[in-house]
Amino acid sequence: MIRVLFSARPDLWDEYRDPLRDAFAAAGLSVDLARDHAPADVDYIVFAPNGPVSDFTPYVNTKLVMGLWAGVETIVGNTTLTQPLARMVDPALTQGMVEWVVGHTMRHHLGMDLHIAGQDGVWRNSTYPPLAKDRPVTILGLGALGEACGKALSQLGFPVTGWSRSAKEISGIRCLSGDDGLTMALRDAQIIVLLLPLTPQTENTLNADRLALLAPGAFIVNPGRGPLIDDDALLAALGTGQIGGATLDVFRQEPLPVDHPFWTHPHVLVTPHIASTTRPVSASQVVADNIRRVQAGEPALNIVDRAAGY
Repeated sequence: MIRVLFSARPDLWDEYRDPLRDAFAAAGLSVDLARDHAPADVDYIVFAPNGPVSDFTPYVNTKLVMGLWAGVETIVGNTTLTQPLARMVDPALTQGMVEWVVGHTMRHHLGMDLHIAGQDGVWRNSTYPPLAKDRPVTILGLGALGEACGKALSQLGFPVTGWSRSAKEISGIRCLSGDDGLTMALRDAQIIVLLLPLTPQTENTLNADRLALLAPGAFIVNPGRGPLIDDDALLAALGTGQIGGATLDVFRQEPLPVDHPFWTHPHVLVTPHIASTTRPVSASQVVADNIRRVQAGEPALNIVDRAAGY
């Protein structure tokens, strides 16, 4: 019998209990899934940072800790976590992110906000949006989410540049890496999508100097992590018109404080961290497959590089 500990909020237990049990059964795994196994008996942990486990020291026989979220910045630095850690790569989460990013990229590309906010009876038909082929898009971060979003935008005709810390090759995307590559990726880009992991190296990736590299009037789309952007620098660039607008789904403090200037800025759209989420049914299948792999002596998927932070 495989013992799996579910360590997350009680309401998530209600959402995940049955999908996990169904996924284990479908994978041919005999699993005792519970929230109260004795630590020494636990083979695997399904983990969310808001759950009861923060000290992993007693879990001496645990083979793998599997996060329910794509981001791991809240756990990767935990010095008690010596067990392998897998981040969540959920096909449904990826699809949701693609739909959100494409939707808001198209919103900016087509200038929809001008018409939505400008229902004043004046007929303005002298300005047309460019075609996608004339709108350079840069995606910062080429993990599973960034790659999928980049491919979707490329298929719509946008010239897509992607940047990552290490070199990659992805069909349909101009891939750049390193410090010089970041400068090239940002220079004259008209839409920036941020899907980088949050690490000490990526905080404030979009600062004043880098915002100045973008095409005048560029748009920012951030469903990644709030601290990837220097908030004060973004507000200043919005004030000068260097940045034409921003759609922000993530923030340094969440919920975003009611008095934060993003709420009332005419060129900022705030969405409340809803760009995408892990879905219990598909995520449970990912968890079950990773347990099946480890039980069969195969390497687990999506193992986090502790040194890199993702």
